[in-house]
Amino acid sequence: MENPFRKITTLEKVMEFFHDGMTLMFGGFGGVGTPPGLIDGILEKGIRNLTLIGNDTGFPHIGIGKLVSQERAKKVIASHIGSNPFAGLFMHEGKLEVEFSPQGILAERIRAGGVGLPGILSDIGKDIDLVAGGKQRVLLNGKEYLVEEALTAEVSIVFAKKADEYGNLIYDKSARNTNPLVAMAGTITIAEVEEIVPLGTLDAEEIITPGVFVDYIIPTKGVNWKWAWE
Repeated sequence: MENPFRKITTLEKVMEFFHDGMTLMFGGFGGVGTPPGLIDGILEKGIRNLTLIGNDTGFPHIGIGKLVSQERAKKVIASHIGSNPFAGLFMHEGKLEVEFSPQGILAERIRAGGVGLPGILSDIGKDIDLVAGGKQRVLLNGKEYLVEEALTAEVSIVFAKKADEYGNLIYDKSARNTNPLVAMAGTITIAEVEEIVPLGTLDAEEIITPGVFVDYIIPTKGVNWKWAWE
């Protein structure tokens, strides 16, 4: 009898969860910690009109930037887009909607989505139209705050160093970045991992994302681009 808790599968099988017009949340910072195989799978399937939620838009040929530069996204919710000139170009041409969220607030909005909160209160950027435009304001103890809505996605994709069969994840140094939060906030979370190890071999103190947040694990073929600094 197949173990229902065993989450290892293939790229081909998880691609059924990706479709045109979906909301996709991704881990990573400038490509570091973004799952390369899943990004390429989305490209190869021809998925379009995506709403992307994550820290940034990567570089043109690195990380989530590959989806942006090939015009697969209709909207991006991110803290910055400056490392990918296509994002700025498409935004000014009206081809890409960009919602800017300060980096810490973006992380908290994702965390709130992951733990089931409807949103958070923040006074950051309340006097800046680019950040505050159209957002609800509330008074608390005599001080005004913006209501920052929680963020969730149909699918979250993350990249991990190690996983066991139940989906417990360990990240590699700075590749940890937003991945633990993103893993919590997807209706379905898919982890692309470098190494799958037997149950019981991960030190419980090292596990960053508990397997309860992960639905599927796929092995990676490794990063298939050169980093911008190489």
